[in-house]
Amino acid sequence: MAHSYTPGLRVAEYTVIARERRLPLKGEVLVKVGDRLSAETIVAKTELPGAVRPINAVNVLNVLPQDLEESLTIKVGEAVKREQVVAESKSFLGLFKSQLRAPADGVFESFSKITGQIIFREAPIPVTIDAYLDGIVTQVFPEEGIEIQARGTFIQGIFGIGGETYGTVKMACSSPDEILDESRIPSDCRGNILIGGALLTIGAIEKAKRLGAKAIVVGGFSSQDLRRLLGYDLGVAITGSETIGITLILTEGFGRIAMARRTFDLLAKNEGKKASCSGATQIRAGVIRPEIIIAHEDVAAPSGVEREPRGLEVGSIVRVIREPYFGKLGRVTSLPAELALLETEARVRVLEVEFDDGSRVLLPRANLEMIEE
Repeated sequence: MAHSYTPGLRVAEYTVIARERRLPLKGEVLVKVGDRLSAETIVAKTELPGAVRPINAVNVLNVLPQDLEESLTIKVGEAVKREQVVAESKSFLGLFKSQLRAPADGVFESFSKITGQIIFREAPIPVTIDAYLDGIVTQVFPEEGIEIQARGTFIQGIFGIGGETYGTVKMACSSPDEILDESRIPSDCRGNILIGGALLTIGAIEKAKRLGAKAIVVGGFSSQDLRRLLGYDLGVAITGSETIGITLILTEGFGRIAMARRTFDLLAKNEGKKASCSGATQIRAGVIRPEIIIAHEDVAAPSGVEREPRGLEVGSIVRVIREPYFGKLGRVTSLPAELALLETEARVRVLEVEFDDGSRVLLPRANLEMIEE
């Protein structure tokens, strides 16, 4: 069967999902292969070195660098508390004292008889990583982290902001073309992942944040409102590290665009279930898509990994990403091998798409995005 490759989003009702959870530097792994975990489970921990705090001690104590050691009241390597006296000097027949106090909790790391500096290192910063999704540990990377697998529903978005989170799926709109405004944000949405329709208003997202919602998944969002929400223009770097108090995932794009019916219905089918999601997005090389994962609790241990995406072929579901059919979903009915002449006089590869109403059109393959099942 003829096929080609084209960028696409995965919208799968049932698949195997594998995710690696790794520490930023070596530490301790707290779970083992075969353990069944919840998304909240801490799987590994480590400590980041604390910040270095140098102090010009000889200026504070009014002593010579070579005399600094005699003024110390603690030894190298000792733990110190903020404002603890760590060095002291006397002057004018011992009547007046100059004291040096620790700038923060930490460790007295070193001193120099040449520069007269004392070096403190602040307390290490604990770092932990959680499992992110409900699943089973299938691999352990010693001192680094794990691989966790789950079976369930997997949906990719087109753009997102905000980090990883998890909560209960709750429908805030009754159809994929409804606007999610303030009036549709439920008062009991704390801990929920809210599902909207065609457009999310800035007022709605602010209300959802106040009420404790974890995330919002919606078809579209205004680019001007995104700037207002972030307080700056978003560049081309990876998103996901924003600290805005909520995760936002767009399934279709910017503007008022109805969520694809298949995506909306799949989320509605899973209302009340726990989901994990991430707004991290990278459009350039090494593409990262925002995602929603709903693990199925009634499934036994995973026996495989997420399959590789298939190529575009007859029967594939696609979405049009250019006018005049922008946003419409259809199914590929033909993949002509020959090039077709466009109105612009360019010759390109095309395919035939049948929409839900039965109409068929020839479209350039570059104008389509595959919805991977």
